[in-house]
Amino acid sequence: MKKVMFISSTGGHLTELLQLSALFSRYEMSLVTEKTKSNRQLKQQYGQHMHYLKYGTKQHLLPYLFIFGWNCLKSLALFLKIRPDAVITTGTHTAVPMCFIAHLFRRKVIWIETFANSTTATEAGRIVYPIADLFIVQWESMLKVYPRAVMGGWIF
Repeated sequence: MKKVMFISSTGGHLTELLQLSALFSRYEMSLVTEKTKSNRQLKQQYGQHMHYLKYGTKQHLLPYLFIFGWNCLKSLALFLKIRPDAVITTGTHTAVPMCFIAHLFRRKVIWIETFANSTTATEAGRIVYPIADLFIVQWESMLKVYPRAVMGGWIF
């Protein structure tokens, strides 16, 4: 069975990612997001398949730089522990290091650009676009922004 890591930042990105939960049973899956009060209960639902990174926000830049560095190291450790065949993400900054780690180890990277953007690229999407094996957009208008993307339709 293929190992697939599903990863996203907390909040709306995680809400979008969880819309793919029907796929979880098809794979040996792992779920990775930031640890916040609002999603700690996911550990009860997904048990050993649930993994957390440290929560950080760019609004507090200096602490975020340390958190981002820590999350890069933890992402590498998680990747080496889980050894996924593919990484599927709805973004954003939390997922970028994992995408590059997967690419470095020649694993599939599948990026689903957020539903929230219908005309402009996200910063994280722009960074991952060149290395993604499959880049999916949810709005047809986004094909102008990401010409080699695939129109996947809305997750919701």
